[in-house]
Amino acid sequence: MEGFIGSLIIGGLAGFLAGKLIKGEGYGCVINVLLGLFGSALCGWLFSLLKIPEWGGILGQIGTGTIGAIIIVYITSFLRK
Repeated sequence: MEGFIGSLIIGGLAGFLAGKLIKGEGYGCVINVLLGLFGSALCGWLFSLLKIPEWGGILGQIGTGTIGAIIIVYITSFLRK
């Protein structure tokens, strides 16, 4: 999926998955989308630094976003304690 709407959908799915996997519940729709978007950017950057090839397709984008969002959710839950 390309474009703004596609990024929002993928970011929302990635944030939702990260919220379910880490915390057991999400932070809400808007925060989940933001976590997914930032997670995608973070993980893409980390993958390029570590020379890990990017995953292709929609599932790859969701996977990358979920991994990055999990990192962000973990950090934010650690800081909230």
